[in-house]
Amino acid sequence: MYWIFLSAGRYRRALGWLAPSLLLASVQAFGAEGLTFNQALQLALRQSPELRAESARVEAAQQAEGPADALPDPTLILGLDNVPVDGADRYSLSSDFMTMQRIGVTQRFPNRSKRTARAEGARQQIGLTEATKEATRLAVLRQTAQAWIELHTLDRQLVLLEELIAENRLFDKAVRARLSSGQGKAIDSVAPRQEAVTLLDRRDALLARQRQAKARLIRWLGEAGRQSPAGQAPDFAINAEQLLNSLHKHPELEIASRQASVAQANADEARAAKKPDWALTLAYMNREEFSDMAMLQVNVDLPLFSRSRQGPRIASAEAEWQALESRAEAVRREHEAMLQSDLAEYERLERTLARQRERLVPLAKEKVGLARAAWRGGDGSLADLVRARSEWLDAKLKEIDLSGQYDQQAAALHFTYDHHGMVGEEQDNEH
Repeated sequence: MYWIFLSAGRYRRALGWLAPSLLLASVQAFGAEGLTFNQALQLALRQSPELRAESARVEAAQQAEGPADALPDPTLILGLDNVPVDGADRYSLSSDFMTMQRIGVTQRFPNRSKRTARAEGARQQIGLTEATKEATRLAVLRQTAQAWIELHTLDRQLVLLEELIAENRLFDKAVRARLSSGQGKAIDSVAPRQEAVTLLDRRDALLARQRQAKARLIRWLGEAGRQSPAGQAPDFAINAEQLLNSLHKHPELEIASRQASVAQANADEARAAKKPDWALTLAYMNREEFSDMAMLQVNVDLPLFSRSRQGPRIASAEAEWQALESRAEAVRREHEAMLQSDLAEYERLERTLARQRERLVPLAKEKVGLARAAWRGGDGSLADLVRARSEWLDAKLKEIDLSGQYDQQAAALHFTYDHHGMVGEEQDNEH
């Protein structure tokens, strides 16, 4: 895009239309087809193996809820009582009036506190798996969004660089024409070729980064990630106050809270072990030559040695509960600090991008105009004009890069702290 700066009539006239303003439009020309931002997010949610795994865990937890506080299965009793083993009637089932054939059933009844604690633990486990699934969903969206934005940014930079490479060819022709007309210095013919090598090096570096970014997008989208990004990234409209006020709803905070609640239910169950369980047995005894009999029996556990049995288990469960309670508070503080840090970086990028776009790029463009005018008037050198164009290129590439960083940071904030996702929604406010 180094417009050259021609003294021969038709080449000099070309300088008027070889201006940065004509190149800016090409930066956004990607073609009508490709993968839009929302399409990428929707594909990621449909294809994510991580989300399928978390959905299976939710299903497993839901299936486990019903049996959590159910009574144990009853026990069938089959037996022979009072069978003689010596004498004339040994092994006879009918000779001795005390010999009986027994059939019965025993049902154990864990105490109510234990069953309640188990049911609560199962409910909290469901909540834990659901929170984990939501955290995974947001992570998939966040990683996909950032990968799409990164690739989109590199595509924009490559479009600009391709225009510059094409312009370099005109640059070379212009310099040759100037030299043919007897103007300029022979050393000027080297500048276009040096510039061409520099541009190709920069293009190769961008192409390598583009391949890496595409690989990251393919990781989330499969083969669909090979498509080029289409359209623009949405404006996430980050509201710092709203994010701070909704921080307590963050899925990772919910995970930490649910883990503590599961541990609390385990501690309640351990404490409930100090209360006796009981069992009821009902049996029917058949005697061949005598009247049949029935038996009703109640068994009650006697937790008499709680200091050496239930006590250590209770202490262990309570310590685990307290540890997870403390960890939940640590997670809350960590995320609050992370949010403040992320907001600060977002605001810094917003200000830096505005300065780059509104001041530095226009100043670089103005410098090109001044250098061109000086060169036309014979007061400036070709080297000054080339240097000014190089500075404009750097400023424009940096603007695109800062725009990508800004969009990535906004996406990270949105899909980390603002859970009201935009998947499938049309975003009219784009930039």
